[in-house]
Amino acid sequence: MPVTPQALPPDSSTTLDAPGAHADEAHTAAARRRRALAGVMLCNVLEWYDFVIYGLLALYLSRAFFPEESPHTALLATLAVFGVSFVMRPLGGLVLGGFGDSRGRKPALLLAAGLMAAGTLAIGLIPSHERIGPLAPVLLLAARMVQGFSAGGEWGIANAFLLESAPEGRRGFSTSFLSVSVALGSGLASAVAALLAGTLPAESLAAGGWRFAFVLGGALGVVALWLRTGIDETPAYRRARAPAAAPLLQRVGRPGLTLLGFTMHWTVCYYIFLVYMPLFTQQHAGLSAAEATWSNTICTAAIVLLVPLVGRLSDRYGRRPFLAASCLLVLVAVVPALWSVLAFPSFALVVGVQLLFGIAIALYSGPGPAVAAELFATSDRSRWSSVAYAVAAALFGGFAPFIAVWLTQAVDDPLAPAGYVIAAALTSLAVIRHMPETAHMPIR
Repeated sequence: MPVTPQALPPDSSTTLDAPGAHADEAHTAAARRRRALAGVMLCNVLEWYDFVIYGLLALYLSRAFFPEESPHTALLATLAVFGVSFVMRPLGGLVLGGFGDSRGRKPALLLAAGLMAAGTLAIGLIPSHERIGPLAPVLLLAARMVQGFSAGGEWGIANAFLLESAPEGRRGFSTSFLSVSVALGSGLASAVAALLAGTLPAESLAAGGWRFAFVLGGALGVVALWLRTGIDETPAYRRARAPAAAPLLQRVGRPGLTLLGFTMHWTVCYYIFLVYMPLFTQQHAGLSAAEATWSNTICTAAIVLLVPLVGRLSDRYGRRPFLAASCLLVLVAVVPALWSVLAFPSFALVVGVQLLFGIAIALYSGPGPAVAAELFATSDRSRWSSVAYAVAAALFGGFAPFIAVWLTQAVDDPLAPAGYVIAAALTSLAVIRHMPETAHMPIR
């Protein structure tokens, strides 16, 4: 009578199939890690895609959702609605991040992706003011609030997931892709806006062609949601104990303040050198809009390439050397670099200056996400890293272009924004000096 597989001793089949089984398991695990990374990154790409595409298409949104009697007032109202997302982010970090700490990273990531997809798709489908009157801007505001709420929790949850899922010794490399997604989302938005402007007549674009950009964003959100359904809960979260008995402020107060000060240089550099810089070069260096955009694009591409490399190096040599190097580079270079752009304006020089600051941003963005997550214990990581980062981004980054313009007008000197950049770099450098090196410490 032939021996059936069931008749074999329990370890016999395991022994016979061990090499193939281990190979299959390794292959499956690697495939799931790739799917998880794609799902996490795609929703972060969508977050920044929405951020940029809203600004690029703000003129068309103002015509669709606000009365046309005063185009200037309509545009201001559209930008005010845009700013609501920053107000909602800390709340999203508190609620969604808390959900990620109490229920798990996977369900929180699914909820954030679903909200982001719904908010983005809604903007593309809301009827115009001409059709439904005052309800149109109200619905636009609601959609932006949903997006801001989602984005506020998304960053911390996704960062915690990448950190806790990373192979040993690769936490900086894994989380650095969160920074890469920022640049990819911005680039995708610019490409979609350029494609729409290049293929559709101006009348068609204004009549509703702009809606395609938001419908596309919603579709990407649905894909991200589908990818996230296949991810596994992180090992660190499964092992995590209940929060320590210590009072909340004692557990998260110092890490939260550290992250707040640590993020100041990061967000100020990003918003000054990538958002305000094109305006600066057009107003004070004589660049055309196309030249300023191309310079920004080249800088963004360099950041995408450098960030994972710096993140990987920070796994080997530590986070603090790269963070400090970024602050020192900006402190030394910001005044002479901006002065040279004013004194010797040219496209080539502007590209060189933006690449220099792009290197500074990459030095910070490589290890930055890992530090933000490593400062907190697993039971507090998702919520409080989200809240601290969202508050810092809203206070220091979101208002950076406004502060730059205000300082320039107040002192009548185009170099004045350098003072804000220097203050941010000095503050973060002081924080870096006193914070622990987390690269080689086990996550708590």
